[in-house]
Amino acid sequence: EENGHQNKRLKSDAGEEDVEDQNKRSPKRKIVLLMAYSGKGYHGMQRNVGSSQFKTIEDDLVSALVQSGCIPENHGEDMKKMSFQRCARTDKGVSAAGQIVSLKVRLIDDILEKINNHLPSHIRILGLKRVTGGFNSKNKCDARTYSYMLPTFAFAHKDHDVQEEVYRLDKETLEKVNKLLACYKGTHNFHNFTSQKGPRDPSAKRYIMEMYCGEPFVRENIEFAVIKVKGQSFMMHQIRKMIGLVIAIVKGYAAESIIERSWGEEKVDVPKAPGLGLVLERVHFEKYNRRFGNDGLHEPLEWTEEEEKIAIFKEQYIYPTIINTEREEKSMANWLNTLSIHDFNSSAVGMQANNKNSKNSSDLEGSDGCDDDSD
Repeated sequence: EENGHQNKRLKSDAGEEDVEDQNKRSPKRKIVLLMAYSGKGYHGMQRNVGSSQFKTIEDDLVSALVQSGCIPENHGEDMKKMSFQRCARTDKGVSAAGQIVSLKVRLIDDILEKINNHLPSHIRILGLKRVTGGFNSKNKCDARTYSYMLPTFAFAHKDHDVQEEVYRLDKETLEKVNKLLACYKGTHNFHNFTSQKGPRDPSAKRYIMEMYCGEPFVRENIEFAVIKVKGQSFMMHQIRKMIGLVIAIVKGYAAESIIERSWGEEKVDVPKAPGLGLVLERVHFEKYNRRFGNDGLHEPLEWTEEEEKIAIFKEQYIYPTIINTEREEKSMANWLNTLSIHDFNSSAVGMQANNKNSKNSSDLEGSDGCDDDSD
């Protein structure tokens, strides 16, 4: 009886061994993927398992990983099985040029080509690198750089009658914008730049390394400019509110002193700029690179060779989406009309009504949730 039972088991094991042999030929390894995507039409990056009505970038990514044979189907259903981790959780409508995800996959031949074959053209995997077994793209990230592309008429003074297609940003106004953006550098209490954080919450303190607005350029007859911000991590809506407040000051709705006041304990009414235009540019792994980048086994997580592909993707998919959506839906122009209902002199009094009014125009576009508070 014992022998008969054993024979049966050996027979069933033979089929499993074939599968194991295949897996041994392409063993599972921990890797990172460099991703670029246009976020329009998606409810953010992070997958909501069991909620198929809100499509996310990860829904399309996981589907492509399964179809290309990198991961078994059950890993797609339970992402913990492949140790999946995104570096930043971009929210609804927000795009990325340099998102990083870490996961375990079978290193099959022509892996990037096969994954991309199963992805829509507005989502691309641009690079792959092997990493240490314990690597986690979110925890190992030292800093994130975002950009925000906006039409420059956003900086025109409120008392000037502006024709959007004719407006051009002058040197003095750009200097003023950059002087204000530079105020954010350093560590400050940003409790007024997000929701659900009190002034004494230690996690409201954030470190900003740089923030500036580049030279303007014209696309489709409208002048645009790109604001870059690099910080350790950002809270939900933080970047959009930082930019919204600077626009309010430059337009003449608020005094410059409001920035300093917003870091204090009182509640300040900070307007939130539209989500359109926000792009996750790149994520930084400086500590990891110092420790493992030149250990002879792993590569530093730098993407110099992929820079050209990133630039081409932005020109093809990200910038046209921002420009066309701005022209058709006028998200910035509509939002600018709500600035007059904000009360920049009061503290908490009367703010709820203002927030209610401005919610309708700006919450549709998306937000910048990208760290532990919003993941």
